[in-house]
Amino acid sequence: MNKFARRTLCIGLAALLPLSAAMAQDIKERTVKFAFQNQTGHPQAQGAQKFADLVAAKSGKKITVKLFPGGTLGGDLQTVSALQGGTVEMTVLNAGILTAQVKEFAVFDFPFLFSNAQEADAVTDGEFGKGLLAKLNEKNLVGLGFWDLGFRNVTNSKRPITKLEDFSGLKLRVIQSPIYIDLFNTLGANATPMPFPELYPALEQKAVDGQENPNTVILSSKFNEVQKYVSATRHIYNPQALIVSKKLWDGLSADEKKIFTEAAAEATTFQREVSRSQADAALAELKKAGMQANDIAPAELQRIRDKVKPVIDKHTANVGEATVKALYAEIAKVRK
Repeated sequence: MNKFARRTLCIGLAALLPLSAAMAQDIKERTVKFAFQNQTGHPQAQGAQKFADLVAAKSGKKITVKLFPGGTLGGDLQTVSALQGGTVEMTVLNAGILTAQVKEFAVFDFPFLFSNAQEADAVTDGEFGKGLLAKLNEKNLVGLGFWDLGFRNVTNSKRPITKLEDFSGLKLRVIQSPIYIDLFNTLGANATPMPFPELYPALEQKAVDGQENPNTVILSSKFNEVQKYVSATRHIYNPQALIVSKKLWDGLSADEKKIFTEAAAEATTFQREVSRSQADAALAELKKAGMQANDIAPAELQRIRDKVKPVIDKHTANVGEATVKALYAEIAKVRK
């Protein structure tokens, strides 16, 4: 065999190795439905696509992860219910929405909790975050990790938010979580819980004045078409929980579970990088599209923080003082 032939053979054998390894494992042909709220192109969707690609590669294309972006299978609450019933297999969503299943998840929706995304990563990837995910098992859900959605900002069609009083009377759509409702009602707004798929038409028809989301969501959802102002309130940082149906999980072999776990870890690193790199770019695009953007002076932001302290106290009682104390202790440790 000449040198060229040997090289060609080696390349061919190398290409077959991943497939051969997958064939040797206990992997069945299956299709997994992965539903989420944001549109194709958003960092959430890019992370989901990365996960799907990784699972396909690691399983020798035996496992297909089919994506359903843009809330096509329903809002978050409906999707979580579908996971519990096993009719949908995967989703990624704001961790605080899982409060209905595990009350302690509400702690991730506490206002002004994290100073930056790196603090959030350390907490969610550590024992605190793993402990919360473990609590989902008894609710027919399995947690695979936390993705990034970023810091939430307020948009509306009436006025920029530059001080506490600017919230007064604004009808703002919020996610279907008690702490969001209490937060904005305390600030003087009229908090209106609503599934995400209903938000754009509600803004377009002026059924609500505004909403609050990270800049990447504002851009990918084209809220700039129906909103004039975006204000850097940065009131909540959203870790997103990547979860699967326990019905699916219990039916996976050890080899298949390893594929899902490894793909989730790799996709998490990828998704966080994409999300954070796009956050500033999204704001620039929103400005280019005609939105008026503003920051909030530190003194005014402190007034807003002070105003919502009773909300934190109220939900500390609901979540459990031990959980809240453990979270703040973990954050303090990270900051040191």
